[in-house]
Amino acid sequence: MTDKSFLSILTGSFSTPCADNPTVAMIEAAYRHHDIDARYINCDVKPDNLADAVRGAKAMEWVGFNCSLPHKVAVIQHLDALSEAARIIGAVNCVTIRDGKLTGDNTDGKGFLASLKDVTDPRGKKILLLGAGGAARAIAVELGLAGTAHITVINRDPAKAETIAALVRDNTRSDATAKPWDGEARVPDDVDIVINATSIGLGDKEAIPPIALDSLKKGHIVADVIPNPPRTHLLREAKARGCTPLDGLGMLVNQGVIGVELWLGKTLDAGVMKRALQDIFGSSD
Repeated sequence: MTDKSFLSILTGSFSTPCADNPTVAMIEAAYRHHDIDARYINCDVKPDNLADAVRGAKAMEWVGFNCSLPHKVAVIQHLDALSEAARIIGAVNCVTIRDGKLTGDNTDGKGFLASLKDVTDPRGKKILLLGAGGAARAIAVELGLAGTAHITVINRDPAKAETIAALVRDNTRSDATAKPWDGEARVPDDVDIVINATSIGLGDKEAIPPIALDSLKKGHIVADVIPNPPRTHLLREAKARGCTPLDGLGMLVNQGVIGVELWLGKTLDAGVMKRALQDIFGSSD
């Protein structure tokens, strides 16, 4: 009789489509590195099957799962509790299952914040946030909770930008305003950090959000949420102008690190995870 257990810890992701989700590659690389007997299963779950998928994860005693599009809001009705950030943001991308109770969190903004803190403390800083989608919402809330001085949210639809600005003002001690994104956006002189939270540049190394490049100055930190390619057109232009570039790989890696900490109580090697992604997407260097 062997003492070896053949029952692996189960984690994974529910989304659709999901074939291009690289999270499985980076997390399973870290599981192997740390000799953790766990699996991360990337599941294509259609909207009509979400409730069954959640019940199935609970029945099979998964310890947690990620939710990506289109489930980040719909999954909430199937959960028992929400973290503060998930409640404010109104979306969940990470669910922890413990003692039969499902708790939703949002690690999008947390992942970005952890990456940003590698280069600067956002406390007291002024931010220009490009875009008003789900990523922008999560990032703005976490930056507000982290004590940024002011966030300016710009978007083609100013009403969506104002929704995010109001979330920050109403739920954190930081200030925020919304402005329409007309033509090329100029970076105000007093801004410290510029963040592209749009999808412009995803899968296209030459695409760039409409921004006045001459308004990028030495000393600015310019971040992009796009992980593929890591070295986006915006970041290349920013680096050429003496700015500090911050690619989207760090945000994606830190989301994974935070998620596994919630599920297993273990901290994975972020370097191992980032190298797994670089093997897929290439380096930002």
